[in-house]
Amino acid sequence: MLNGMKNEYTLIFPGGGQGNARLERILEQASARLGQPGRVIEKVESLDALQNCRILFAVSLNEWGMNLEWMQMLEKIRRQPDLLEGCVGAVIVDAPSELYTKAAGREAVLAANMSGCLFPGRPLVEGTASLYNFHTQAGLAGCSLEEAYLKAAEDLVSRLLSFTGIRTEKRTLYQTGAAAPEGKENSRLSYDPGCSGLPKLLVLHASIRETSNTFRLWNMVKERLEGRVESREISLQNGAVHDCVGCPFTACMHFARQKSCFYGGVVVDQVYPALEESQGVLFLCPNYNDALSANISASINRLTALYRVRPFFDKLLYGIVVSGYSGGELVASQLVSSMNMNKAFLLPPRFAMLETANDPGSILKVQGIEERAAAFAEQIVHQMYA
Repeated sequence: MLNGMKNEYTLIFPGGGQGNARLERILEQASARLGQPGRVIEKVESLDALQNCRILFAVSLNEWGMNLEWMQMLEKIRRQPDLLEGCVGAVIVDAPSELYTKAAGREAVLAANMSGCLFPGRPLVEGTASLYNFHTQAGLAGCSLEEAYLKAAEDLVSRLLSFTGIRTEKRTLYQTGAAAPEGKENSRLSYDPGCSGLPKLLVLHASIRETSNTFRLWNMVKERLEGRVESREISLQNGAVHDCVGCPFTACMHFARQKSCFYGGVVVDQVYPALEESQGVLFLCPNYNDALSANISASINRLTALYRVRPFFDKLLYGIVVSGYSGGELVASQLVSSMNMNKAFLLPPRFAMLETANDPGSILKVQGIEERAAAFAEQIVHQMYA
């Protein structure tokens, strides 16, 4: 349960403004409209007693993407795996450079998430040197780039303050003009398609079942979900997934309104309908060259058409990442940026299980793997029924 009133949050602002007048100005204007933070933390020594609260991380980088006070805070968050237990977070990163803001943002989200912090969909706002990343938003709103930046920051803080729990986010958000289910015409935000029967978890993979350590680890988790969560596995193997090539917006919207995509295939025929009826999605991600596999990446890209007409704020995101040598956090970060930051999936606390195993079957010999698989399954069950 989140502490405090809905208009209270903690601002983590490492090092203060550090000469970044623009970020200070954005925070001041957002606070003037939405309420002052109940607590401001600028030094790592004050980074404590944070459980069960709303947190806005506001990180000001220098030209080379660094903030030394934030680096110390990041170390403390990683060192204390329950420091942010029960928290819900959002992030603003500002820099006098066109680089590093996204990298710093997803690093912050992953570290805080592994320390117990939940992140609603689209939890990051970036202020690059030129603010050109707000070019489209400014054009649509008929305002300056900095005004668009401020609007995005205000929207982020507003969503942080309005978040009351996973159950709220899991409510179906019907599109304007869409028909509500029979008997639910006057409750557009309260109908939950998963209210009857077991909650559904979609599992996407491109693994060879017989040899994949990632798939064997999933089987360990699945055994502990049986009878409590209904899982559906969809294979994306053997070149079945065409990648998105960036159709013109009007073409993409044409197919999106039909809940389809120009390329069709397994993504449209199987993934789209399964995702719509599921409360969460779990990606099985063997670490290939410190990146998501090609078919997993392509399927994520192809979700854009469905996302245009059906927001994913109510969908829980999970991942199982197995690396042969190292780098699992890099793959997990890609899930964070692609699915949580861009596709707006809800990132529950400790969303990913990260393990290391190389030889086929060696995952079964990893010390403590049974206990961690059981704990991950229990977490999924708890969050699915939240």
